[in-house]
Amino acid sequence: MIKSELVQIIASRNPHLYQRDVETIVNAIFDEITDALCESNRVELRGFGAFSVKNRPPRAGRNPRTGESVEVEEKWVPFFKAGKELRERLNEPS
Repeated sequence: MIKSELVQIIASRNPHLYQRDVETIVNAIFDEITDALCESNRVELRGFGAFSVKNRPPRAGRNPRTGESVEVEEKWVPFFKAGKELRERLNEPS
């Protein structure tokens, strides 16, 4: 699913809302999650999961084409841990 499909689904389930308003709401939610992660805060959506950031320290990497050793800089990466309800729904017997 991509963001535009999410907007269409939410708009179809809520006919009293205009699609452009739903798009604005979805963008605002994603912006708030992104801003919180940029500030190294944890974002928890109960029943769904939690977003956080993890540090990857600098390391020695390798160029796959040449085999040459390359230094990889430190970086921060987003991390998602699924919530209990999401895990249970994914593992329900069909």
